[in-house]
Amino acid sequence: MSILQSTDKRALRKTITTTLRGLSQSDIQSQSQAIAEKVLSLPAFQQCKTVSCYLSMPAAEVQTTSLILNILGGLGKTLFVPSITSSDGNMDFVRVYTEEDYRSFPSGLWGIPEPTPEWSSKKRQSIFDADCNNLDLILVPGVAFDQSLSRLGHGKGYYDRFITSYSSSTGRSKPLLVALALEQQLLEHGQVPMFDHDWKMDMIITPDKVITAPQA
Repeated sequence: MSILQSTDKRALRKTITTTLRGLSQSDIQSQSQAIAEKVLSLPAFQQCKTVSCYLSMPAAEVQTTSLILNILGGLGKTLFVPSITSSDGNMDFVRVYTEEDYRSFPSGLWGIPEPTPEWSSKKRQSIFDADCNNLDLILVPGVAFDQSLSRLGHGKGYYDRFITSYSSSTGRSKPLLVALALEQQLLEHGQVPMFDHDWKMDMIITPDKVITAPQA
């Protein structure tokens, strides 16, 4: 990545973050609810068995509590959430078992709930465990996205590294990557810089549209 390209990413991240911080909580909640309804009615979501959903910050991004409670509420799906416990820059996904489990998570960095290492005195299942089913779908956060399905994250590279690592594991196929975006996070084609290690999304869901890659 060149210095200029890196600067472009940082500048765009700063601009969008400033915009998002200016949104009212009621606006974010309203948009988040519309997005949640779109996700729940999505055939790809309805058909998947094992899904990951990020745990949202209190503000400035799509809120996922409603989605998580729906997934845990009897949809017949297994839920995994991101967990960063090592200092090597890698992210795991660990299982959430019940609504009680989810609501017991302590608040961590940036006010994001953090899964505990254990539940009911047992180590949480990791998506990398040999006895774990393949991950079908990931609900992905980000700072900005564009109409060509490019994603700008927070600059740590957690999701890109995870997807690369998981997809290269023996017998694992790449999960469907579904980004959740507030209206203010969706930009026009080509406005999000992309590099070789960046993964494009398969789908972006906003309050009023579902964007997918054009069929070949």
